[in-house]
Amino acid sequence: MEIGPARLGRRRFLASLSAGLAGLAARAAPLVASDQQPISPRSPRPASPRRPTPYTYKTVGNLEIKADVLRPDDATRRPVLLWIHGGALIRGYRMDINPQIKTSFLNAGYAIVSIDYRLAPETRLPQIIDDLRDAYTWLHDQGPHLFNVDTNRIAVAGDSAGGYLTLMTGICVKPRPAVLVSLWGYGDITGDWYTKPSPFYRSKYPLIAKEDAWRTESGPTLINRSFSDKGSRRFYLYCRQQGLWTTNVSGFDPRTEDQLLKPYCPARNVTKDYPPTILIHGTDDTDVPHDQSVQMDKELTRSGVAHQFISVPHAGHDLSGGDPKQVAAAYAAALQFVERRIKAL
Repeated sequence: MEIGPARLGRRRFLASLSAGLAGLAARAAPLVASDQQPISPRSPRPASPRRPTPYTYKTVGNLEIKADVLRPDDATRRPVLLWIHGGALIRGYRMDINPQIKTSFLNAGYAIVSIDYRLAPETRLPQIIDDLRDAYTWLHDQGPHLFNVDTNRIAVAGDSAGGYLTLMTGICVKPRPAVLVSLWGYGDITGDWYTKPSPFYRSKYPLIAKEDAWRTESGPTLINRSFSDKGSRRFYLYCRQQGLWTTNVSGFDPRTEDQLLKPYCPARNVTKDYPPTILIHGTDDTDVPHDQSVQMDKELTRSGVAHQFISVPHAGHDLSGGDPKQVAAAYAAALQFVERRIKAL
């Protein structure tokens, strides 16, 4: 999650935030893995997508939890990308779709389904994962007749906390997705980066008092919260400054309840059956350490899972500050990786 002053300005904010700051992890894989092939030009371009069509995939009490569907306005049965927004599980909403992903996948002929989910801390991690499962099941079971998608060809993608939830779909939904795209995501919520005070957030921002952090974060259940919301900004800063994100978001204490947290750590649950995965991460990310993707890469390699890991040198969170050509190459590689898996089905 980022601490930008407004949701629409978060990338600009993070670009300035990251400039000149050392990354938390410096080890980088090659920009493009060895299995990358040139992407063939597409002609003609698919029909223009409709405006998003909202659907309710789940109701909790009186709260409707929704998904937006974007797809070309035609009768073709399309492969589908399930998009999961970021925001540390605390902020964001379904309209916050990475613009490069949105454009490239719509142009490639995919439908995009972008979901809301209940947000922390009013809702704890186990219930957030329940929403993720329910959204995926709804897409798989209802998508073909509601909006004409081929749910044998589901890709899942997300950024930051959405990247984490993307990696969670590799272990918590059935049938498994065809392919995953994790953008600066994470696979271990029990690591020091989330369970110990963050030197970055303690040195760069005034310390937030506990009472200030919780002042506006114990109200009704929410499924969207703007990145400009000051209350959630204070709450996130407090969690990172005190090393309490995992405790306050999950409801489990990592010091004494590690085994209860294990099911929520994709990196600790990778098997040979895990879906093909592409990981993209900036080496100078000061929010989600680059090492989180390094760790996931190691586990995928150990289990023999088809995957690709792209490190973008000197890029921060959201790939801010990265060389534009290298950033563009990373996004092109993501589409190509997905296309190879989807077309093979």
